[in-house]
Amino acid sequence: MKGIQLLLVAWIVLLQLSCADKAVTSKEPEQILHDCSDPPVVRTGEATYYTWANGGGNCMFDPTPNDLMVAAMNHVDYAGSGVCGSSVRITGPSGEVTVRIVDQCGDCPVGNIDLSPAAFSRIADISLGRVPITWRFVPTAVQGNIIYHFKDGSNQWWTAVQIRNHRYPIARVEYRTQQGTFTSVNRTDYNYFVEPGGMGPGPYTFRVTDIYGHVLVDSNVVHRENQNVAGSGQFPLCN
Repeated sequence: MKGIQLLLVAWIVLLQLSCADKAVTSKEPEQILHDCSDPPVVRTGEATYYTWANGGGNCMFDPTPNDLMVAAMNHVDYAGSGVCGSSVRITGPSGEVTVRIVDQCGDCPVGNIDLSPAAFSRIADISLGRVPITWRFVPTAVQGNIIYHFKDGSNQWWTAVQIRNHRYPIARVEYRTQQGTFTSVNRTDYNYFVEPGGMGPGPYTFRVTDIYGHVLVDSNVVHRENQNVAGSGQFPLCN
């Protein structure tokens, strides 16, 4: 009887831990961690172009007039802003091009990518308008460390932070609470991680994880509304 009681207690503890885990992870973005050794997945679809491409868009990055190798991802592969800042290598009928994902194409079928005119012209004659492509994700060619950008209107009672200048897609952003534990922050469709109740006045300690499980921890990140704050590291390059 005592053995059965011990087993029952153990089962209840495991059940409680399982429920606790679900409560903790319910706020995390639905990003699956990958292995650096995984071969790149080649996708197929069609490429189009949009004339107003300027480097900004649904991902809410600043316009980049000096770098218009950018694109808008179809709604499904956009993954709720999960691919914002990622780079994609596209092969078309007459060439290849690497673009950064800065926007969402809500009307594009799965697999399709809407390019800037400059990027489209690298893979096909612009007069074609729509061409078949294959594509895959590649590391973004970044310089320096990741950047934390606090949204305009962000404050200690409603805190919104975006990760910029990252080599690989972001899977998770956490901040350290006053109790000393890390808590995950919900990711919005417009590519900000928002804590509706605020993170406090700061400075903050952030823990940022990419889709390969690489982790960066930054302490003493000062809140600066509508400004960039440099991190102290960059995700390592997969072999």
